[in-house]
Amino acid sequence: MKDFFSPGNIITITGGVLTVVGGIAYATGAANLSVPTIFYGFPIFLGGLALKTSELPPARRVNQSDQFKDLRAKAPPEMAKLLGDVTRWRYGQKVHLESSLQALNLWDEDNPPELLEIEELNTSAGYGLRLRFELAGVPLEKWSEKQARLSRFFAKGLNAELVSPSTGKLDLMLLPKGDETALTSQHGIS
Repeated sequence: MKDFFSPGNIITITGGVLTVVGGIAYATGAANLSVPTIFYGFPIFLGGLALKTSELPPARRVNQSDQFKDLRAKAPPEMAKLLGDVTRWRYGQKVHLESSLQALNLWDEDNPPELLEIEELNTSAGYGLRLRFELAGVPLEKWSEKQARLSRFFAKGLNAELVSPSTGKLDLMLLPKGDETALTSQHGIS
């Protein structure tokens, strides 16, 4: 149901309804209603279709959004910004965190890594995030080379840990400094 309420869908449906109402009004001779609805409805419909062609749905969120609210408030603000950025509809991008992956040199133009899901973590040292990527065209070795930079890239005071749960997948865990994978996540990530 969440996919149905994307901005692209809402704009496309609104434009389509206005265009149909305008067409019916024109066919029945209601000139006062047909002119504005057709002239506004059809461009809105086309704009919605254009959005649909470049739409990127939010990454799957593993936990409830309010479950870690208090812990998130104590975390660096960049962590909340990162979470909000990947859990909303995006337009004109191939994958989530596209510019970040390009800046980190973890990008393959033809087959970029794709963020599949994000999970908020409650660790012994505080709030953390787990981002699960499909590696695609960027090998695990390249991610490992960038591990120190990943620790500094998203926010200060973080450790970046890389875990490969299965072939072709990578978990990037952004944890507070001082936490050595002592996760108390609901899902038992280790």
